[in-house]
Amino acid sequence: MSSSPSLNARDLRVGFLAIGRKRPGFDADWGQTIEQAAWKAVQAIAGEAVRPATRTVDDGTLRAALGELKQAGCDTVVVLQPTMGDGRLAPVLAQVWDAPLVLWATPERPDGDKVSSCSLVGAHAFASLLRQLGRPFELAYGHPDATDTRRQLVEALRLTHAARSLRQAKAGLVGTHAPGFINMQVDPSALSRDLGVQLYHVGLHEFVDLVQAQEESAVQRDVDAVKTLSLPLDATLSEDDLAANSRYYLAMRALMDEEHLDALAVRCWPELPNVIGHWPYLAMMRLAEEGRVVALEGDVDGALTCLAGKLLGLGPGYISDWLEHNAETITFWHPGHAVRTFCEPESIELGRHFNNGKPLVVNAVLRANMPVTICRLWRCDGGYRLTACEGRTRPVERDLLGAHGVTALEGRSPVAWFDALCHEGMPHHVVLFEGHHAGLLGRSARQLGIPVVV
Repeated sequence: MSSSPSLNARDLRVGFLAIGRKRPGFDADWGQTIEQAAWKAVQAIAGEAVRPATRTVDDGTLRAALGELKQAGCDTVVVLQPTMGDGRLAPVLAQVWDAPLVLWATPERPDGDKVSSCSLVGAHAFASLLRQLGRPFELAYGHPDATDTRRQLVEALRLTHAARSLRQAKAGLVGTHAPGFINMQVDPSALSRDLGVQLYHVGLHEFVDLVQAQEESAVQRDVDAVKTLSLPLDATLSEDDLAANSRYYLAMRALMDEEHLDALAVRCWPELPNVIGHWPYLAMMRLAEEGRVVALEGDVDGALTCLAGKLLGLGPGYISDWLEHNAETITFWHPGHAVRTFCEPESIELGRHFNNGKPLVVNAVLRANMPVTICRLWRCDGGYRLTACEGRTRPVERDLLGAHGVTALEGRSPVAWFDALCHEGMPHHVVLFEGHHAGLLGRSARQLGIPVVV
């Protein structure tokens, strides 16, 4: 379960499908009352709710109703049996709607001596059949007016939407993985087969040409926009150092827009600072703050981890090295591209790379006492897997150039977890999200049909 109070479904168009009965049975008045309350609940939590005009009671009406929801462009569908429907409709549902579904069951009438709905029994029957057909779904159970029920629905809607969207995603890769980082090599065929994601490849020289081809007037306008952010510069830098990062920013944004990329991974070293003279990390930070997914060092799976978090509503992810650990804490560090909301405001400063002294990185310290989830999606032994663990950041005891922070895990030893992950082949990058979301991420892995490493 997510601990984030901001998790919502306001960006989703949700279909509402109530399956009725041809023959009389159960408590029709109770079913009608529950159905209307459920419809109001979906309207309250979704950005847009769609209810088909066709009343669903059999094969023909189910197909017609689903056709209406498809025509309306629904991101996902909530299926409710106010009173238990025909179990033979479950295979039809799986066949016609080729994406994950939310099965919602509502409680019995609290008074009287007769069974009023069998809604949970109906949902159970549908769930069992869908599972046997190999079709993913999510469950919610409770009264439409209950706060916990609506929380369940929001999480279920986010999960089904994220799974469908990820399988339709397109990721870009500039160059390849960084030298020596063979553990982050991506296989386009496996990516498509296992996750449904398509890979668009761009040569490094093509990207450099795109960066250098940005119009001077557009670059200057973007530099002016960066100045309004009031980001402090260290003593060795001046405003003249902002132009190269504006070129990076404009080039990456244009590439993502023109090729309809949901995520982008860039081989940022060693070529870019040597050819352009600057690192692209400020540009990456800005794009992440705008809701774009951009990964460094050619880490496509790291970018997809961030994309999964975005689709789930978790906000931006911070890709980091697992720098060191002890029995209690892990130190996370990377050259400098964390979004500002992750960082102590007074610690943020634009500076030079710790290794070669070239600009432009975002030095910062992660906020202390921030709940975080550390996770990663990767491929090993012929298939994808995911890990996620919750923790809380602590004050740092020393400053490091770049973005860094210290995190204590909750209920797990860093030493034991690190050992387990290394034996599962996890690459050296992890992704941090603000908030506690390990349960939600684990359920997303189930939607994708991949195992969770604990």
